[in-house]
Amino acid sequence: MFFWKKKLSYRLIVGLGNPGERYARNRHNIGFMCIENYAEKYGIRINKKQATSRIGTGEILGYDVIIAMPETFMNRSGLAVNRLRQKHQVRRENIIVIHDDLDLPPGRIRIRPVGSSAGHKGITSVIDHLGRNDFARIRVGIGRPAGTDESTGVADADIVAYVLGDLTPEDEETFREVIPRVGEAIDLILTEGLQAAMNKYNQ
Repeated sequence: MFFWKKKLSYRLIVGLGNPGERYARNRHNIGFMCIENYAEKYGIRINKKQATSRIGTGEILGYDVIIAMPETFMNRSGLAVNRLRQKHQVRRENIIVIHDDLDLPPGRIRIRPVGSSAGHKGITSVIDHLGRNDFARIRVGIGRPAGTDESTGVADADIVAYVLGDLTPEDEETFREVIPRVGEAIDLILTEGLQAAMNKYNQ
């Protein structure tokens, strides 16, 4: 399991999504929404352009952090993550990635320290560019299209339309509660480690 020590190096906290107003309220952009809320919570402005990302830097709970939103579009997220990792010499165990997940009910949170992408193209890209799959990720459930599940044959085009669809009013209500909880999960990872966070949120 990973150990988080103060002042050893930057913590790189990345939300996945697609840049631009067109995508801002898409289900696929939950990672961006979470990271923006987290930055606001600590008064960090995500206003610098660096390594194909928009970033903000600051200190959170005694740790030097980089908060990042890749501008590469979702399917090339790994390019941005790896460039930031290299530029700031971030250790892989000090990376946290937040992303949407079709296979979790809307608003459910799961934390993983390792694993495959489960078909998420943004995570596939991160794994490919890092060359490893053992980095922390916070999965935020967006559910699947109504009347479907993992075993239901749903056309790729329908899935794309769903994830690139805007949050419904019901979704908005759900995520108003969930997005701050993702920030709390990040805090717990920073201060007590991944296992403590998994114990709390993977129930």
